[in-house]
Amino acid sequence: MLLASAALVALGVLAAPAEAGRQARQDPGAAAGGLGLQLLDIPVARVEDPRARAYIVDHVTPGMTIKRRVEVSNTSPKTQRVELYSGAANIEQNTFTVTDGRGGNELSRWTRLATKLIDLAPGAKQAVEVTIAVPDAASRGERYGAVWAQITSPPGKGGNVLQIHRVGVRVYLDVGPGGEPPTDFRVEGLAVERGTGQWPVLTARVTNTGERALDMTGSMSLANDTETVRAGPFGVTTGVTILPGQQGQVSAPIGQSMPDGVWHAELKLRSGMIERVATGQFSLPLAADSTALEPVSGGGPLLIIVAVLVAVLLAALAWYLVRRRRRARAEYDEDLYV
Repeated sequence: MLLASAALVALGVLAAPAEAGRQARQDPGAAAGGLGLQLLDIPVARVEDPRARAYIVDHVTPGMTIKRRVEVSNTSPKTQRVELYSGAANIEQNTFTVTDGRGGNELSRWTRLATKLIDLAPGAKQAVEVTIAVPDAASRGERYGAVWAQITSPPGKGGNVLQIHRVGVRVYLDVGPGGEPPTDFRVEGLAVERGTGQWPVLTARVTNTGERALDMTGSMSLANDTETVRAGPFGVTTGVTILPGQQGQVSAPIGQSMPDGVWHAELKLRSGMIERVATGQFSLPLAADSTALEPVSGGGPLLIIVAVLVAVLLAALAWYLVRRRRRARAEYDEDLYV
């Protein structure tokens, strides 16, 4: 096996939102039931990638081995026995979905932790090395998984329910020869609709035009028609993960009441180090039909390019007409003096 030689940078950030108990949503997280887990280091080449600061994100060739460190912490008032293991994950209906238990796919079988069981005193922390060894015969493609820390609480007095709390760090590992596949996406279909609450929601359709999964984040800002009133930025609802070649919808709730009139919207979306901006406008109040969507008009760089081309063509036409008039005038004067 070849060990990846990329230098690592120490981190001091938490992972994703928490997951606790059997009934909790299946999303790797940072803290649950007094248990915490965070990524400690990333490759230098990914230091500007927000996803890589929370998740293990990498591209490797077959036969390569990578190492990362995670930190387990006990924020509860008693000593905790923590189990550490790797598990499978996949992306279903634009959601990163993890499975119960250990193993489950190729990536989880390739992943090993330096220790499987640790006892942590109250307030204690411990770094644990994670090793992912990719076989020489591994096929091309992106795999998904999670590194888990778990504590199990016995039933209370008179109870019979076993409480399980676990937190994890997502893993996105792409395998294939050569350099890393491109990450890219397209934003279209901006619309504004009545939300489930009291304020409207801006939505957009995102198409993954790259070769790696996307985790969408971003914000939306508003300005009135005269640019005298601004609102936002309003955060984009997180949790949308889109596979290559697929589409997903993101939404940005307008988190305050807005005066009636024409509003210009700027939506900034990002996945990793790739950012795209979409613009448009809509009018308030919305249509009376609560299910109707009011499309937002297009905008952005394309309109600027078109405007510049039109200006250049008009300037060229004006120059041509002036030259033609001067030539005609010169020929007329020449005829007079012949």
